[in-house]
Amino acid sequence: MIVIMRHKATDDEIDAVVLRLENIGYQIHLSRGVERTIIGAIGNKTPGDVGLEAMPSVEKVVPILQPYKLASRTFQEEGTLIRVGGVEIGGDTIHVIAGPCAVESKEQLMEAASIVRSSGATMLRGGAYKPRTSPYSFQGLEEEGLKLLAEAREATGLLIVTEVMDARTLPLVAEYADIVQVGARNMQNFSLLREVAKVDKPVVLKRGPSAAIEEWLMAAEHIMAGGNYNVILCERGIRSFESYTRNTLDLTAVPVVKHLSHLPVFVDPSHAIGKWRYVPAMAKAAIAAGADGVMIEMHPNPAEALSDGAQSLTPNNFVNLMSDLKKMAGVVGRKMP
Repeated sequence: MIVIMRHKATDDEIDAVVLRLENIGYQIHLSRGVERTIIGAIGNKTPGDVGLEAMPSVEKVVPILQPYKLASRTFQEEGTLIRVGGVEIGGDTIHVIAGPCAVESKEQLMEAASIVRSSGATMLRGGAYKPRTSPYSFQGLEEEGLKLLAEAREATGLLIVTEVMDARTLPLVAEYADIVQVGARNMQNFSLLREVAKVDKPVVLKRGPSAAIEEWLMAAEHIMAGGNYNVILCERGIRSFESYTRNTLDLTAVPVVKHLSHLPVFVDPSHAIGKWRYVPAMAKAAIAAGADGVMIEMHPNPAEALSDGAQSLTPNNFVNLMSDLKKMAGVVGRKMP
């Protein structure tokens, strides 16, 4: 539930409400605004069992009916703004995360980073640990890949987004990354989500290929309940009966989740579709649907990519897409850096 305190409630009055809630087993999330203080209380009791509205400093008690509490619009009506390295995610500016599927070499990554930067994107993606279906496929450069990402950040100023595979490697990934990505396969790896919640870094949480929207938001709730509110949701396609594309990109999820949750929403059309020629159209459609950003795979030479070359844009195609996205942002009343 949400406890809305009266205008100009004193610190002692707020502390009294917090103490009462904690004494009966609620987990407290306090938000102090300019006009009002709001107390988010997570627990199993119903608001009527607590008797808070009898306290003189309480204006209103609002129950949160959704199973996801902290991620819901009921808990926080305004959209979340995530600030990292001078970049604000979730506001009027649309951001692009771009780069190769995997870090393959210093030359490949630096060339990709230069193109990403000059085209106006703000974040560089690249996998150091690669979750591959086949054990014989390229599995990533691991720590060496993380070091190369850090070099690329130093050279370009781009923020680094890279995936964490398990709790064992999380401290190392968090040491190098600006934003930690939880991939689709790990969306419901709850032990990993609890560990990610302890890291003081924003988290990109990709939707699982068979996950309902509520399950996706509940995964975000695991991270937020652990203390990390800086979650960026990323739609990357769901499984359907259609086999022409890798997955089916569920763009309806963008406005639906934006209605249900205050968290920023990105879209990854590259992984959803698996075929580069359809990526630009779906990236533009994602912006039209209200996404706060897109994640695009771009490789200096897709034909020689060690992973996911078929879905990666060439540098020229990426530059053209960035130009189109800037125009699309203006159409929907937003902007790009």
